[in-house]
Amino acid sequence: MGITKSTARVGQKLPKEVVQEVRRAARRPINYTADAPKSTPEALKEFAMQRAEMNKKKRRQAVTIRVQPDVLEKYKALGNGYTGIMADVLKIAVNDPAMLTAVMK
Repeated sequence: MGITKSTARVGQKLPKEVVQEVRRAARRPINYTADAPKSTPEALKEFAMQRAEMNKKKRRQAVTIRVQPDVLEKYKALGNGYTGIMADVLKIAVNDPAMLTAVMK
């Protein structure tokens, strides 16, 4: 059994295989010896440093932007979490050189 990683957006359905894997894992008893072995103080310190670094990268900054009303309506129609979707779209756009050059012309 390995680790399965999957990301779902609001309203998106998870693949059937992922749902089945989660259900199987939920029925498995927890083996504290194998599933969560004792950690050394050094390992815990390293984990805390890695976690702090990950949190720093995930942190989002609040900004105010002006968008056309029709654009905002479309995002709001997506329901709760629409601002996160907006942030994801901006991230994709800014990392796509072709998209940036098309907009800047």
